[in-house]
Amino acid sequence: MEVRILVVEDDETHRETLMRHLSRSGYTVTAVESGERALAVLHATNPDLILSDVRMPGMSGLTLLEHVRERTTVPVTVMTAYGDMQSAIDAMKKGAFDYLQKPLDLDALDAVLERCVSENVKAPAGLAFQEGAGPRLVGMDPRMVEIYKTIGSIATSRASVLIRGETGTGKELIARLIHHNASQPDAPFVAVNCTAVPASLLESELFGHVRGSFTGAVGDRKGRFELAADGTIFLDEIGDTTAGFQAKLLRVLQEREFYPVGSETPRSTRARVVAATHRPIERLIKEGRFREDLYFRLRIVEITIPPLRERRGDIPLLASHFVQRQARDLGRELYVPDDVMGELLAHEWPGNVRELENALARACVLARGAAISLDALRLGQQADSKIPGDDQSLEAIQRAHVQRVLAQAGRNKSRAAEILGVSRPRLDRIIARHNLVV
Repeated sequence: MEVRILVVEDDETHRETLMRHLSRSGYTVTAVESGERALAVLHATNPDLILSDVRMPGMSGLTLLEHVRERTTVPVTVMTAYGDMQSAIDAMKKGAFDYLQKPLDLDALDAVLERCVSENVKAPAGLAFQEGAGPRLVGMDPRMVEIYKTIGSIATSRASVLIRGETGTGKELIARLIHHNASQPDAPFVAVNCTAVPASLLESELFGHVRGSFTGAVGDRKGRFELAADGTIFLDEIGDTTAGFQAKLLRVLQEREFYPVGSETPRSTRARVVAATHRPIERLIKEGRFREDLYFRLRIVEITIPPLRERRGDIPLLASHFVQRQARDLGRELYVPDDVMGELLAHEWPGNVRELENALARACVLARGAAISLDALRLGQQADSKIPGDDQSLEAIQRAHVQRVLAQAGRNKSRAAEILGVSRPRLDRIIARHNLVV
């Protein structure tokens, strides 16, 4: 079967490279240099799919995508060398089939094109681009890009979302991004930390109560679900809730209604439910501490955020973002020198992005000049540094302790061995066993 691809790329070298690769792969290729030219030849070439750059002189790839969506159902995959969170989200919201970063991985490109051809699906209708500032995630690790694409893909849906990740990875920020990119971003966003509310009061907090329903209920009170209206309710630490509450939440998800405490009259809700947890839900289910049917209801869409130590390539981007923000707030020039950046890259960040942000905020305030100093960072001495997740094993504790001492010793292994009271060869064996970065 002949498959026709329309390539839209303003860079002549990249355009010719794509033409050669796609032609060798058996596709029939037409290549043009601009979005305007692509629209001019769209019906004449009758492509089965379009592969377009984002940043081009004149019409951008995202504007081209909108015009294509208005005229045809041809799937469009966009590619860019200037990737960021919002461009990925916007591309998927506007109806892109997929989003690729340059320099292109040709194997990844082939996989996307094969999937596009095999699925032969109609791209979703475009959603108006929402201007203005909003929540922002920083990072272009491939797993983060997939998260951005997922957020864009579910923008028009009200499906429940379960966000999983260690403490400090940014679960609430992702929940706010989902809401911000929804079809009603001006609707309420209501956040509830389920562990911050006593279990005996959580039902009343979420569903409300009527006067006289319990001691102290001197009047009717709306719950968080009712306050969320057509917006989003974010339930953080859902893995720590009781079985009784889980049963009531399951009914809300199934029936889209709830009963205020003490009321016999149900109230309906259209709020999208976004839940988050750092707990190992599968283990909780096996232990009988979390309902499996609720888990399946919550995870219509599941987003797992990788810990910072697994996406170290994003650390320079994050560090630059946090330092620039502090520089604006403090009204002074600040930057991260290379030696300090090296230490940031080597640190384990058990507290994830939150720990990095706090460390840099302190270092910026304490900086005596424009350069951030390692002493001001105090890596390995964070009060909020914790062993990732629930791992309290001796191996995990030893790994975290040795990593802290190495940071304290400035990565000087002889000094670290002296502090730890072990020989240098033994320290080398510990470093190798735990795969520590020195």
